[in-house]
Amino acid sequence: MAREDGLLAVGGDLKPERLLLAYHLGIFPWYSQGEPILWWAPVPRMVLFPDDFHLSRSLARTMRRKTFTVTFDEAFPEVINNCAAIRLDRGEETWLGAEMIEAYCKLHELGYAHSVECWHGTELKGGLYGVSLGSVFFGESMFSLAPNGSKVAMAALVNQLVLWEFDLIDCQIHNSHLESLGAAEIPGDEFWERLALAVDKPTLIGKWSNPENPGR
Repeated sequence: MAREDGLLAVGGDLKPERLLLAYHLGIFPWYSQGEPILWWAPVPRMVLFPDDFHLSRSLARTMRRKTFTVTFDEAFPEVINNCAAIRLDRGEETWLGAEMIEAYCKLHELGYAHSVECWHGTELKGGLYGVSLGSVFFGESMFSLAPNGSKVAMAALVNQLVLWEFDLIDCQIHNSHLESLGAAEIPGDEFWERLALAVDKPTLIGKWSNPENPGR
């Protein structure tokens, strides 16, 4: 029922139960300040299958050198706020207004939204965040304040998702940066078929505090 550009619905709210239902159905909110809440279900869909992640030689060297210390769920508010700030600093609009930030921080408190942080010493230099349901990670945004900051976060996430037997990462719409890391577009019918199977699996709820021992 979505428009050709993927717009499906207008209005509603960002309560946890509505957000979780939306993601369960492959729908996500995306709107600018001053607009009503817009809900999207674009096709084709950009996804990354964890086994298809492309680890370049330069990124592999960066990870071997341990340029960054990687943590999970240690600084979710800082990550999402940096994702918003870095766009504003470039003079771009951001969909991450106060209402959206508050909504995803609430999902994080409930154990459904997660962040990956890249630290250089005590300074946060990169990261990403998203929502996890079943064996799907719905990637929302990433930022980098140092070369490879966001890429290292993505590589660390993929490594854990492979261990946890996740089926896919939903990247939503085409992104050349993610395409360089192995993401690709798939038809809508294939996406929703895969999604339905994946979200029916058990969800790893709670803090992903120790990537090596998720307690699943």
